[in-house]
Amino acid sequence: MFKKLLSGLFGGEREASAKPSLKAAEPVEYKGYLIVSQPDQQSGQYRVSGVISHPDASGERREHRFERSDMLPAREACDAMMVTKAQRFIDEVGESMFEPDPRQAGN
Repeated sequence: MFKKLLSGLFGGEREASAKPSLKAAEPVEYKGYLIVSQPDQQSGQYRVSGVISHPDASGERREHRFERSDMLPAREACDAMMVTKAQRFIDEVGESMFEPDPRQAGN
């Protein structure tokens, strides 16, 4: 029991970092943006996360990491929710998602 407690305290971090990341879903195009769902698997569920990318004026691709707190039990449902939330985010925020965060300016 003591060994299990110690391995949980000291070995758990190594196990979590060794966990392989999930394969990204196929990109979905929306209004010139590419949405790629790449959920994190946590405790048997999937967290909505991925990348939204769009080319700038020079053609160079810019990326925005998109992460939400939503957790779903099925990968397919998580991918669908990622696309839906990303589309709404694109409609609401647009190009400004690629601007530097003013809260980070002093750091």
